[in-house]
This record gives sequence, structure tokens and C-alpha cells, in this order.
Amino acid sequence: MCLMFSGTLSFAQPAATPKNVVQNALVQKKQMEESSVVKNIVFTNIGPTVMSGRIVDVAVNPKQPTEFYAAYASGGLWYTNNNGTTFTPVMDNASTQNIGDIAVDWQSGTIWVGTGENNSSRSSYAGVGLLKSTDKGETWQNMGLVDAHHIGRILINPENTNEVVVGATGHLYSANEERGIYKTTDGGKTWKKTLFVNDVTGIIDVAMVPTNFNVQYAAAWEKDRKAWNFSGNGSNSAIYKSIDGGSNWTKITTKESGFPTGEGVGRIGLAVFDENTVYAVHDSQFRRPAEAKKKKASNDLVKDDFKTMSNKEFLALSDSKLNNFLKTNGFHEKHRAPNVKQMVRVGTVKPIDIAKYLEDANSMLFETPVVGAEVYRSDDAGKTWKKTNQEHIDNLFYSYGYYFAQIRVHPKNKDEIYLAGVPLIKSNDGGKTFDNIDGPNVHSDHHALWINPDLKGHLINGNDGGINISYDDGKNWIKNNSPAVGQFYAINVDDEKPYNVYGGLQDNGVWVGANNARESVRWHQTGQYPWESLMGGDGMQVQIDSRNANIVYTGFQFGNYFRIDRENDSQKYIQPKHNLGESPYRFNWQTPILLSPHNQDILYLGGNKLHRSFNKGDNWETISGDLTNGGKKGNVAYGTLTTISESPFAFGLLYTGSDDGAIQLTKNGGASWEKISDNLKNDELWVSRVVASAHKKERVYVTLNGYRWDDYTPYVYVSDDYGKSWKNIGGNIPASPVNVIIEDPENENLLFIGTDNGLYVSFNMGNTWNLFTNGIPAVAVHDLVIQPTAKDLLVGTHGRSIYKTNIAKLQEMTPKMLAKKLHLFKPENIKHSSRWGNAQSTRFRPNTPGVDINFYADKKGSFTARILTMNNTEVSSVVVDGEKGFNVLSYDVAFSKTGKSNFLKKNKVKLQQAKDGKTYLPKGVYKIELSGNGAKTVTKFEIK
Repeated sequence: MCLMFSGTLSFAQPAATPKNVVQNALVQKKQMEESSVVKNIVFTNIGPTVMSGRIVDVAVNPKQPTEFYAAYASGGLWYTNNNGTTFTPVMDNASTQNIGDIAVDWQSGTIWVGTGENNSSRSSYAGVGLLKSTDKGETWQNMGLVDAHHIGRILINPENTNEVVVGATGHLYSANEERGIYKTTDGGKTWKKTLFVNDVTGIIDVAMVPTNFNVQYAAAWEKDRKAWNFSGNGSNSAIYKSIDGGSNWTKITTKESGFPTGEGVGRIGLAVFDENTVYAVHDSQFRRPAEAKKKKASNDLVKDDFKTMSNKEFLALSDSKLNNFLKTNGFHEKHRAPNVKQMVRVGTVKPIDIAKYLEDANSMLFETPVVGAEVYRSDDAGKTWKKTNQEHIDNLFYSYGYYFAQIRVHPKNKDEIYLAGVPLIKSNDGGKTFDNIDGPNVHSDHHALWINPDLKGHLINGNDGGINISYDDGKNWIKNNSPAVGQFYAINVDDEKPYNVYGGLQDNGVWVGANNARESVRWHQTGQYPWESLMGGDGMQVQIDSRNANIVYTGFQFGNYFRIDRENDSQKYIQPKHNLGESPYRFNWQTPILLSPHNQDILYLGGNKLHRSFNKGDNWETISGDLTNGGKKGNVAYGTLTTISESPFAFGLLYTGSDDGAIQLTKNGGASWEKISDNLKNDELWVSRVVASAHKKERVYVTLNGYRWDDYTPYVYVSDDYGKSWKNIGGNIPASPVNVIIEDPENENLLFIGTDNGLYVSFNMGNTWNLFTNGIPAVAVHDLVIQPTAKDLLVGTHGRSIYKTNIAKLQEMTPKMLAKKLHLFKPENIKHSSRWGNAQSTRFRPNTPGVDINFYADKKGSFTARILTMNNTEVSSVVVDGEKGFNVLSYDVAFSKTGKSNFLKKNKVKLQQAKDGKTYLPKGVYKIELSGNGAKTVTKFEIK
């Protein structure tokens, strides 16, 4: 159903999508998978793999540690039995790839997967409850807790594998009841909630005494995440204990226990050594006492000096001292001591504005003086706790401890503990002192660690860059990164031959590689990986100069963009800077940039205002006021632009969208702006994409995303009058937040949508959609791009790297073509070879040719394909069952027995049978005749 509206609608604050809608969406998606007209069009994963992606857990066979499972936050579950040399995905047929925790019963081979990442980052995707496999991942069964969204930990009773305890953290962005501790004694058929704190406090960790399943500890975590603010602490964060296998729980972190209590208690991680000794790592959000602040090591100026400085004191500063501060803190060149002092003299600015210039949401977040990581130990089974670290454990959590809080204790040495954070650190004295055990080939941000109890120094570590293995306790590491599990935020392509694919990844920088580069371990031998790193950090959007692909614009989080000259190996920082006295610009985590399609010297960059450069980012002008709804007060940058689009029909016809629901239009290059989202009433929704049509000047597409409200409604709209009225075209898309929409450059009816749980295609401008995922598991699709010359669709996923398929045949499907009963696509010509079917030696397989016969049918049925010479001699034929939609018949370019006889009767030539027993067609032009469904169609191909 399509809805047209031009008046004002009343939208309430987005509500979390109910559990039954989520479940129905999974059923609907499964049905769409079976009925999709494009289900036979296959995607190929083109990598990359070398940078890997975020690990959340590992499960290792204790009797054979070369066999283990690696769980990726949004890339599924992978299995190895050769110590990580290769991995096999075992969850590709499941309904999600998002994982919070895994548990394996190695005796029976039963795997439990708690779906929904247990970290609370910007892209920690929800799951679909608990999945269970009793056949090592061949099949999966949903065992419930769908509305828990994010699973913190799973414990299996080693003495009774039907007894399982689960810690559920609950919704990430909204309150809900399905969180706490759940227990089953019948293998997941039924569940009992045994611990519930409240609807904003979940269970992030559960740990048991290694030799006694009855004694368990659970970490409750109160948090409140919003798009504009994240509070990762609360008075309900605490540790609970059970002595009956998780059936009943008692809060043990009381005021008398020695463990922190109150509003500042943040995320807690647990490690149990034995019946008596328990460790907890705590992300303390209590403020550090004033005396704990580091004193200035020199007489240099710091930001806070200006907050209390008078005008007189400021003007008395030496120019050299002031200039040193201004230069080292990135002030614009025009802001140097003489002119800043003049601005203070005349009252344009005050000294405090110097400090305010440097304070945006990001800097405030990172400069919050909290206690941070601290370790507590109990030697009396949790009755009392003592803090082990005397000094602050700095540079472990920084200001985002909510992302970590993992602690491990060596199974045979209670004083040997490990903490996972930005680095991986170890203590040999029970947490009093620590040493960094990261290696040069180990990525930062650690989330999982397995310690071999029987082989000293053997560690398996999971981090934001995949799996690392050490055999000498972290002195040296092996990197095991063969799976294609990259978490892409954005991708793009150039026009080179072969064309290159660019992309920015979560915490793994920006990379570029040829689209046809083959993923192979041969690069270990050659030393040349086919993809190249352009930049570190969290990789963001990429724009490539169409005149010179060596000029690339990209960067990292919060608008830190650069112009890179790859040919000359140089880069220039180009972020626009606000003027002294103005409020700092607000930049989104994934700040949008755009090269004008009219002139590749013109670059746009969006903060809360839109900036334009006519000289490749060297100089900027701000061409708007605040184009957002103003944002909200909090510790996360909000009220920022998220998407920019310029019409190819007219320079200066621009659209912007913001994270707080504002969609704006200018037709005159920013001289005036019109807000065109008012009649959508979407002020609380994130504008994930706005696209000016390449087929009609007045047309614009918009997608809105409710992920940050746990709202899965697919908001997709089109307007044919510059946004005066909108048509809802998200009708039959199963509930899932929408990240991207693109239109085909050749066929205006052909649209593609990427959601948090799949890819969809429409042949009728969004009136109906088809699931488009053959070869792609249920993973978040963050970005889409079409390479127009190659006619390839590139799919940037947040968990399974990049996929590619050719869409030339889809582009042919106009309304007229779709009205046909049967359509046969012209196949590619092929080149003849005498090596067909003949191996050059026993080292090689024989070269086998093939022609793909593609056809479209308006209903399923039986179809006959005949291969004929130009004088109508049949050389081969086959009958196939065709589906409604696109079908592919692979023809091996060989004679049938009857066809060979027919051919020889009419052609006095010698045909040579190949070593594989087949006789292949000689050079020439051949016809393909396809009949069925009451229709017949013919096309040709040539063997040259």
C-alpha cells in the first residue's frame, strides 16, 4: 500500500517495535526469500579480510585448543579446527549475524548463541533472541527471548547440558521488561526469569565457579543510551550471587561490602577463580577527586586557564606563549595572538571563548574526569571486596568503559589476571600492577580472551581486528584474519579499469582495492595485499575525484577529513573551523561529504551547518545556518547533518538530512533554505539518506532510521515536487531500520534499499520490494553504490565486508519488459580454446567453458532450451524447471550425443573429443531458443 500525503501528520515519539512485529518480520522475510524474483541472482563477496572485524567471544575446545568458534559482533559465528588458519561460517542460514555471547557443549556439539551484541556502541545491533544448534551449526532453532535484543552471557551446566543460565541486557535504546537472568532446565523449551532489577537494568555478565555450577555471580548494569546522550552507570548496577544454579539471587555489593555503590557504578565484568576468590573489573563513573588531577608539568597554557582568566590577564599574556597554545590546539591561522587580543579588547570575544572554542560533544566526552577502570577482589566468596589497584588504571577504558569491562583470571593462578580494554593488560600480582601485552600486529579494543589452563602462555584473544593467538603470554602474536567480516560504514567506487572500491570501516580505517582482486593467502608470499590502507581510526565516507582517482577525500570520526594525493603520498587536513566566539560546529560520528557532480573542485561537508569549498577543501564558506532541529543536550554530538545530495540537473539544488529529523532544501546554492520535513513529523528520527533523483529534477528520495529508538519501522519516502508532498514506499519491507536507498542510473523504476537485516530491490519505484540476498547472510547493509560502466552493484555490509553482483539484466526490466511472459537475455560471447576439457598436466584441472543462459518468466513452469546452429541444427537441448522471476541455466558449450550426430550429418568437419569425454562446440554463431509458459524467444551468442 502506498500513502500520499501533503498535509501535517501527527507522529508520536518513536516507540520500540513490539516483539510480535519482530517475529512476524522474520517470517515475512523468509517467505520473501522463497518468492523473490531475484533469488537466483548471486552475490560474490569481494573482501577485504585483512583488517577483520569486532570479536565479542571465543569458545575453545578444552581438549583440543586448535578447535574453536569465533563470534563476531555483526559478522556471525565462524569455526576453525586448524588453530585459526582457516575459518568456516556456521551461522549463514540463521536469521541474524549479530552476536553477544556464545556457549558450546563440546561433548554433544551443541552450540548456544545469544544474539544481539553485548557492547553498547553506536553500531551494536540487536538480535532475535537465543539460537541453538545441535548439529554443529548446520541448522538453528530459535529458543526464545526475542525481546531481550542483546545477550550478555550464557552458562551451560557441564553436568546437565539442558540446564542453561542466560544474562540478558535488554533493549539498547529503550526500556523493556525482557531483561535480567533467565534459566531453563529443559534445553530451552521453557524459561524462568530468576532475576529482574528493573526495565532499564540488564545483566551484562554471569560467571560460575569452574567446578561448581551452583555458585554463580551476575553483574547488573543500569544504563540509558540515547542518540544524544549515553549514561552508562546507575545505582542499580551491582553484583548478585546465586548458590542454587541461578534459580535465586542475592545482591552482594552492599555499602558494607567494600564494592562501590550508588549512581557512579558503571559496567562490571566478572572472573571467578574458585569457591572463594572472585574478581570484578568496574568502569567507575564516579568523578576523580580534585587532588588526583595531574598538575601541569610546565608553565604552558591549557584550555581551562581561559575559563577564569580576566581580560586584563589575557592581554598581559606574551604573544609567543599565546600563539603556542593557539597553534598546538588547531585554531585557524587567522586566530593568532595579535588579532585575538584585539577581539578581546573590543569585546567581540572573552577569554572563556578560547576554552569554548575547543569544547564540542566529543571533546567533553573524552575529557570527563572519571575514575575509570578499577579492579576489585573478594577472597570470601563475595562477602567483602577490596580494590587491588593503588594507582589509576589510565589509558585502558579512556571515557568509553561501556565498551569493555572484561576480566579473566588464569585457571591455575589466582594472582594472574588480564584486563581487556583499548590495550590488553596483565597483572601477576592480583591486580596491583599491570603490563601491556599488546603486540605490533594486534588491533586495539579487546573483548574476548581464552587462557589455556594446561599450556602456559597460550592465549586466544578477540578484538576489533579479529583473532590473535599467543604462545608466550603476549610477547608475540599470530594474526588469524581470513574471514571477510569487515564492518563498513560507507563505500564508494572510481572509474578506473579495473575500477577500485573504497570503504570506511568501524575502527579499521579506510581501505581501497580493485573490485576484481582475488582474496588469497598468496599475499603472505608476495608481501602485497590487494587492498591498501588509506587512513586509520574509524573510517568514514569517501569521495574520489572523477578526473583523477589519485585525489581522494576521506577521514575518521567526527568530521576529521583529509584530501589525500595518493600519487604524491601526501594528505591535507581540511575540516572547516568555526570562528572564535561562535559555538563549535557539531559533526556527526559519520560526517557526510560530497563532491559536486557539476565540478569536482567543489566539495560539500556537513556539520550542523553546510560548508562548501570551491578549491578542494583548502578554503571553506558556510552556506547555511543550522540545518538541524537544534539537537539536544548530552555527551554525544547530536543535531548534526548525516546526508547530503546535489541534483545532477542543477548546480546548487541541494538537500540535507540530519540525525534529529530535519530535511532541508536549497535551490540557489544555499542563499535560502526550506525545511521540507515538517509534514513528515519525524523530528525524532535519524535521516539516514536523502537522494536527489538523476531521472527527474523535482524527485527526491528519503529514508529515516529508528534504530536509536529500537524502532524497526522501514521509513522510505519519495517526493516528485521537491518535498512538498511525500509518498510512503516502504510498504512491504519487513520491519528493519533502513540505512540507504539508491536509484539505478539507467532505469528510473529500479531502486535498492539496504536495511539492518538485508537488501531489497524494487522494479516499480518502490510500490513493491523483493528480497535480494542470494549469497549474503542476514547482515546489516550500511551502504550501496553502483559502478555505472561495469553495471555492478556494490553492497557495503557492517559485518561481512563487501558484496558485488552485476545488475545489467535488472536494468533491462522496464515495465514493458516485465509485462512479457518470457524474456531471454543475450548472453556474453566467449572465446574458443583448444584447452577446453584438456588439462595441461596432472597438476591442473581441465579448463571447462560455460555460457549462462539468463531468462525472466512471469510465472514458474517447465522451460525448454535448445541450442541451434545458424542453419537450425540442434546441437543440445535441455528441459528445466523455472521460477517466477530471473533464472540462470548454465550451458557447458558441449554437444549432446544426438546433437553431435546431427551436426556431423550436415557439416563435414572433424570434431575432437576432449579428455574429459565431452565434445565442445567449434567456433561460430549459435542460437538459443527458449520456450515455455506459452511463449518462445530466441537470442544469439558467438564462440569467437
